[in-house]
Amino acid sequence: MVSRRKFIKSSAFAGTATLAGGMFQVLPSCQANPGRITIKSIGSRYEREPLVRPFGFKGIYQNEFWIAAALIESNSGIRHVGLQTQCLAWSDLDVFLAHSEVDGNMLLIKTLDYALQQIKGQSFRNPIELQDAILADVHKFGQSLTGRMNLRMTFTLSSMVALDNALWMLYAEENGYKNYDEMIPPEYRQAFGNHNKYVAHVPLMAYAIPLEEITQAVDQGYFFMKIKIGRPGTQEEMLEGDKERIEAIHKLIGQRETSHTLNGKIPYYFDANGRYEKKETLEKLLDHAKKIGMFDQIAIIEEPFPEEADISVGDLGVRIAADESAHTAEDVVKRIQMGYKAIALKSAAKTLSMTMKMVKVAHENNIPCFLADLTCTPILVDWNKNVAARLTPFPGIKDMGLLESNGHQNYVNWKDLVSYCPYPDGSWVESRNGLYNLNDEFYEKSGGVLKSSEHYLNLFKK
Repeated sequence: MVSRRKFIKSSAFAGTATLAGGMFQVLPSCQANPGRITIKSIGSRYEREPLVRPFGFKGIYQNEFWIAAALIESNSGIRHVGLQTQCLAWSDLDVFLAHSEVDGNMLLIKTLDYALQQIKGQSFRNPIELQDAILADVHKFGQSLTGRMNLRMTFTLSSMVALDNALWMLYAEENGYKNYDEMIPPEYRQAFGNHNKYVAHVPLMAYAIPLEEITQAVDQGYFFMKIKIGRPGTQEEMLEGDKERIEAIHKLIGQRETSHTLNGKIPYYFDANGRYEKKETLEKLLDHAKKIGMFDQIAIIEEPFPEEADISVGDLGVRIAADESAHTAEDVVKRIQMGYKAIALKSAAKTLSMTMKMVKVAHENNIPCFLADLTCTPILVDWNKNVAARLTPFPGIKDMGLLESNGHQNYVNWKDLVSYCPYPDGSWVESRNGLYNLNDEFYEKSGGVLKSSEHYLNLFKK
């Protein structure tokens, strides 16, 4: 019997650059002067995870997700493995459409391997500085690999998540930081200053999700619904399909009540992934939402327009969130200027290092943030969860952050993936009644993210 899991090894070449580090003021319980960490060896593997059903996204469908793992070992002998979920259709749709699904995933793997090769032999003080040193070069490699000078930065960042996570784990252990809070560099701590007791678990209602599963989700306690819009087809076909879909959903759950929102109603979170080419088309959808009594329950519309359309959104009457168009902290500034009133963070898709910069900018401009999924595995959900746990509570809900997580809806082997968590029985791992319970143990153990998974470490013994 052939195993459903496959892996590859990466080659390794020594890098030559050494970063110029700086001094940091840290918490009294932390090491006072983080020292240089030198990277001794690197490696990568991947596993292919089957899905319950094809995953509808940006008007196309994906059939599986690849989970890439990056191993990094320091000169002191400490080694950690980081992970990333690969969703090429999200990170660069043009690249996805130009290749088979397997070949597209291999492009991300090759870019990860290149990034790993660049850091071997380098020394660094913190992962943000190291990312700053190599990001432009890795992006240039990705452009050459894909043959696209207009390669989206989200492609490159997505390919570096496993590397970045491993670096943060290594950084924390090398410096004796006991938990995630101590690990956060001082200049970012104010933006990560909360300890929310709960985070709302937002499920994804993609195109292929049957209506009865939406009702079941509400019955199970989920109260903040992410609904994919932007159906496949022409713009006219898309609009009519979206109207029909949102109306059917509102008829089912629009009158249901919840104790977790200020108005007692279920909020809707529409995600278009840039499928609406014109502002007028979205306005027609919003007019339909008003007609059916749904408009006032729309809490977020995420990424309605193509990034290159450069459309201002401040006059639409709803909170518009930036997702894939906000590649970097600089992009966050630009989107705020265009009228965007929320930022969808993806620490498991754009790296924690870049996410810290983005949160800082949003916090300084009083723009709320929330965590959006990339069909993450449980371990990567916990990476997202650690960010959501520390953000200012999202407007309209009662004292909690927002975290979309849809892996439990999509992975055939979800229970196996949960078992790979360092603390698979942790009270924070699975949500209950639509909430993640973030108790003292969650904060003490950092949700398990600073401890490597034995399952993924074992891949490197093969």
